[in-house]
Amino acid sequence: MDRMIAELRQSYPCGEARPLGLGRRPAVIVVDFIEGFTNPESPLGGSWDREIEHTASLLAGAREAGVPVVYTTVELRSADLERNLLYLKTPRIGALLEGSRWTGVDHRLPPRDDDVIVSKQHGSAFFGTALASQLQVMGVDTVLLAGCVTSGCVRASAVDAAQAGFRPGVVREAVGDRSPLANETNLIDIEQRYGDVLSLEQALAYLSTIDR
Repeated sequence: MDRMIAELRQSYPCGEARPLGLGRRPAVIVVDFIEGFTNPESPLGGSWDREIEHTASLLAGAREAGVPVVYTTVELRSADLERNLLYLKTPRIGALLEGSRWTGVDHRLPPRDDDVIVSKQHGSAFFGTALASQLQVMGVDTVLLAGCVTSGCVRASAVDAAQAGFRPGVVREAVGDRSPLANETNLIDIEQRYGDVLSLEQALAYLSTIDR
């Protein structure tokens, strides 16, 4: 895998990624760390214990800084399933119907009353939701991303964030994928094309500089 990663880095014509930089009005977006993906009893469950622990640290830093927190959940409507291409491609996500126990935020990352919870039916946190408008109303210019999976909903959210004018920062230790190779290659590509990839330490240091 190390050889493949090195070859991938060399394939970008611009060489080292140019830092985009972060703004002064961030929000933290926790993408799809819901029971349906994190609970081993779920048909979609994966092992994200370490990433969830790091996300909890990120959220603690955000709350200390008075930074808005957004959670996304996937909630499919049964009436729409036959028109939802994501469902037609991967019918297993039919477990995430509205009202299911699997659509709730992971119990280790409990939302507060003033947090924003975005219900979505597709990959990106922005597609088909009011998230961009909500962030604009809050004056947000930067999003720090945690969640799963890096090659799917996290990447889609980073791309759409950049396209909507929000500076994306993906927190490396707080995101994960079912494949380590997919995780690393997508982090590299996000950093080359759309935003910055930060360590948790860097993200927490950045949050500590934000004025309430």
